Amino acid sequence: VQLQASGGGLVQAGGSLRLSCVVSGSIFSINVMGWYRQAPGKQRELVAVITSATTSYADSVKGRFTVYRDNTKNTVYLQMNSLKPEDTAVYYCNADIRSVAGTRIKNYWGQGTLVTVSS
Repeated sequence: VQLQASGGGLVQAGGSLRLSCVVSGSIFSINVMGWYRQAPGKQRELVAVITSATTSYADSVKGRFTVYRDNTKNTVYLQMNSLKPEDTAVYYCNADIRSVAGTRIKNYWGQGTLVTVSS
């Protein structure tokens, strides 16, 4: 199983970016999918998660970021609007995946994509 994140880049404050994360490999089912970020010198933190029915966001991004998924493409997205310099970080996707029916769920990370917001 691999998670491939993309969509990062340099954007001015107030701008928008959309991150994508495609899951590939042996997939029976994907449960929780989410996005985390790690700014320089800081710990990795949760940004947003999505299940089959619910979404949850960090307080710092509520109202600005939207997480959604396309189960037909095994892809999770993060639409980021009204970006701020403090959103600058490496963004990582994460997913709980059952590769084969009857086996246990495992947690996987993508490789990270850098988002830089200039003031």
